[in-house]
Amino acid sequence: MRRFLWTILGLWLCGLFVAVGADTYPMTDGTSLTGDVISYNDNGVVFRLEGDKYSQRVPWTKFSQDALKQLANNPKIRPLAEPFIETAPVVERTKKAEVKVHEVSRLELPPKQSLFGALFSSSVGLVALMLIYAANIFAGYEIAVVRSRPIAQVMGVAVVLPILGPIIFLVLPVRVVPDRTAPRLEAVPHTFAVPGAAQPVAAGIQIVEASWQKEAPAAGPAAPQIFQRGQFTFNRRFFETKFSGFFAMFRREAEKNLMLTVKTGRALLVVERITRIATNEMHVEIVQGTGKQEITVPFSDIVEVQLKPKDA
Repeated sequence: MRRFLWTILGLWLCGLFVAVGADTYPMTDGTSLTGDVISYNDNGVVFRLEGDKYSQRVPWTKFSQDALKQLANNPKIRPLAEPFIETAPVVERTKKAEVKVHEVSRLELPPKQSLFGALFSSSVGLVALMLIYAANIFAGYEIAVVRSRPIAQVMGVAVVLPILGPIIFLVLPVRVVPDRTAPRLEAVPHTFAVPGAAQPVAAGIQIVEASWQKEAPAAGPAAPQIFQRGQFTFNRRFFETKFSGFFAMFRREAEKNLMLTVKTGRALLVVERITRIATNEMHVEIVQGTGKQEITVPFSDIVEVQLKPKDA
């Protein structure tokens, strides 16, 4: 008896599922499909049609929106059908936010004035002016050394006439200082008797001793001046004082026949001109083949410096 009741209940449930599953699904091409869903995956749905026939797998894109919504009622099919269901755009009404502008404190701009007025009105400007003024005086000192001018004179002009004063001395040619240590010949007065004259020649006539002596032989070439490391300190001050004539674009007459050679640990350089000089090095112009080349020579590499005539 119990088995008979379970059989009747099973048949009733099957009939119920068939009645519920046999639905009609409209398609996008205007047709419709009636049947039971028996298989579904990402590629579509397979239906069991009337007469125990099975349809081909119908792609999701062929179902109309109503059919997709109808299939989505099944919780198992919903995740596959929902991506193809078109949703109406949701228009959200947003309230316009009211913008409130609050007053803020602003920095006051300084009054308009000239450049020098602005420099003198601030502590930073005063410090900058003092540094420029000190650099101007130091430039006067350096120009006086390079141009062989009195240091006190050039620095004094730089104090009274900043910037413009050092520029004036910079464009002036290098002053040639005569060598006062060289020996000088002095005239020796002589009186002598002229044959046939009653008295000697007047005392106003003077004969220089060298005029009646034999002509002295011509002096040979001057000995070269050699400056070696250990005996001299090679720095900026050394070259500015010893070889100031080699800083000019055109050398003085007294230094045209002199040749400056600088010996380093790697080469012997014949210097035509010292173009620039710094604290630890100098830039010199040397003859390279048929042309000239500017190179940098650190003071620490210099072993010996010679100043000699070109014919020596």
